[in-house]
Amino acid sequence: MMSLPEIAIRLPEWVASTVDFGRPYVGDQERMRLAIELSRQNVVRGTGGPFGAAIFERASGTLVAVGVNSVVRLNNCTLHGEMVAFMMAQARLGSFSLRAEGGPEHELVTSCEPCAMCLGATLWSGVTRVVCGAHRDDARRLDFDEGPVFPESHAYLRARGIEIVDGVLRDEANAVLELYRAGKGTIYNG
Repeated sequence: MMSLPEIAIRLPEWVASTVDFGRPYVGDQERMRLAIELSRQNVVRGTGGPFGAAIFERASGTLVAVGVNSVVRLNNCTLHGEMVAFMMAQARLGSFSLRAEGGPEHELVTSCEPCAMCLGATLWSGVTRVVCGAHRDDARRLDFDEGPVFPESHAYLRARGIEIVDGVLRDEANAVLELYRAGKGTIYNG
């Protein structure tokens, strides 16, 4: 009888020395710098694509979880940086939603505007705010297909109470995409 496969999602070893869970991250720029550094380290260390994300408690700046693109490293098309961050945050909090009754509000900070899959997960994740670095057009220049994301996609999330902030440290986030392009990183669009 064939045994069923198991799925294990682990962050690369270098993440532990890059991330400081013991301090608050104050403001959009400081939080975005962490997401960008995660994406940069993922490229420099050859552990994945040029995308990093982090989940924070909105008010306190407490870092809950991080994620880096792990599609190629773990052979799973769903392991975008945002998806990994959602999974890690929900596992850490022991909840399928980051919007627990009476709990703190959470936000996603991502080095690049989310693709269609990650926007869908954003809706169901329970975050109340999304902060983006690079624009989806920046990722498209590398031939990443971000899927069916339209102005209506963002309008839908906003109508559901999710604030979206675009372009925070866009140039710095885009520099990581260009670093990935220069290194001829794998483009993995199915």
